[in-house]
Amino acid sequence: MKRIAVLDDYADVSRSMADWSSLVDCEVTVFTDTVTDPRELQQRLLPFDIICLMRERTPFPASLISSLPLLKLIVTSGPRNLSIDLEAAAANNILVCGTESRKTTTSELATLMMLTLSRNLHLEVNAMQTSGWQTSLGRDLHGLSLGLIGLGKIGAQMAVLGKAFGMSVNAWSPNLSPDRCAEHDVQYQPSLPALMSASDVVSVHMVLSERSTNLIDAAAFSAMRDRAIFINTSRGPIANEDDLLAGLKQGKPWKAGLDVYAQEPLPDDSPLRDKKLVDEGRLLLSPHLGYVTEQTWQIFYSQTVDAIAAWQAGNPIRVLSA
Repeated sequence: MKRIAVLDDYADVSRSMADWSSLVDCEVTVFTDTVTDPRELQQRLLPFDIICLMRERTPFPASLISSLPLLKLIVTSGPRNLSIDLEAAAANNILVCGTESRKTTTSELATLMMLTLSRNLHLEVNAMQTSGWQTSLGRDLHGLSLGLIGLGKIGAQMAVLGKAFGMSVNAWSPNLSPDRCAEHDVQYQPSLPALMSASDVVSVHMVLSERSTNLIDAAAFSAMRDRAIFINTSRGPIANEDDLLAGLKQGKPWKAGLDVYAQEPLPDDSPLRDKKLVDEGRLLLSPHLGYVTEQTWQIFYSQTVDAIAAWQAGNPIRVLSA
């Protein structure tokens, strides 16, 4: 009997997204919480032969991998997972496989945040709960400037969506070229401060790396336009959270929408849970929903089951290597 652990299924939906009963001689255990204490996590995972990860919710460093003697297979949702030490997995004869993913979910959420903050939808919905009626004025997107930090697949989708609303679009990232911007009919900006000062809405779409950690700092926020909105649906550490919070209190950015955080789930005592900023509608927080959709979960979990079955049959699929 192979024991399978499904980690970090917060909404407890993995059982309904795939046919786990199709797996031969397997017992599946689903965990709906995230354990951050290394010793507690190691004790939880000791009995399992197969571990199924939901993206980067639970990191898998070498220290954890080497402490699980029964582990033979890791399946992560998505085609890559930078929180898995692939070299350590290989050194311990543990196979790592991935799944495919959908490409439109995060850009849709970033657009939703942009609309919500611009039109004060969150404030008006809350006001309706206490019989309020038209308590504020929203702002049109048409005629505003959208600044993209990153013009990869998701950034390029945002460019299309922004232009559909009648926004002008400009972009910057450390490796972005004017030619890439020209391909997408986007204005190239030569620096991060230049992008921040040229944009009414700034949206982050970069991969987290050593180079991008704390990329958006106090100097970047201070360069923003008056009444500018900042949105991060990429990875929390790309924007320095202390600098962001200080900037919000000083009015730059004017408003912010965050779906990602340096620590997830966001602790109850996090300074980002600033009641005044939230109540004023200047800070919109969501629990990392960028890729959390029914269609995505069906891909993730059905292909996780497929990967386990293929491994059992001796023909592993979508193998990840360092």
